[in-house]
Amino acid sequence: MTKHPDPTPQHLRHVLGHFATGLTVITAATDNGPAGFTCQSFSSLSLNPALITFSPARSSNTWPHLRKAGRFSVNILAAEHQHLAAQFARSGTDKFSGVDYSISPLGNPVLDHALAWVDCELDKEYDGGDHTIVVGAVRALAAREGAEPLLFFKGSYVNGLADHPSRLERVA
Repeated sequence: MTKHPDPTPQHLRHVLGHFATGLTVITAATDNGPAGFTCQSFSSLSLNPALITFSPARSSNTWPHLRKAGRFSVNILAAEHQHLAAQFARSGTDKFSGVDYSISPLGNPVLDHALAWVDCELDKEYDGGDHTIVVGAVRALAAREGAEPLLFFKGSYVNGLADHPSRLERVA
């Protein structure tokens, strides 16, 4: 059997960057006003019960404020929201400056024109190495029809899908 060297963080990032992901902004109403951060490690976890998961970095300055709120919204970004992905990824700025949003059923900021949003209560957290694995219990959600997703692939933003959605094979 061929022995492979232990993966370095750089090699791991390079190889796993071949897996295209969507981009989200996780938001909440906190004691200091609306807060949020960009997160690409988001996924559906369970249909019954309705659960989602995402993984903020342990170094995040924003996640502790959202954790304290106990509820959050996952805003799935549309192709035209590359600027929002970049804006919410920065530290030390007013991330909501110039951002239009409404309030979700749980009281969280929902970014206007998001591809979809999922309103959650914090269910559980687990150790995930240099990240925290967060599980959210879904309480409300909605999607916008006719929009393309903002994707991240090989370290770059990709606006939309290469094939028209009507040509994509549906998974049952």
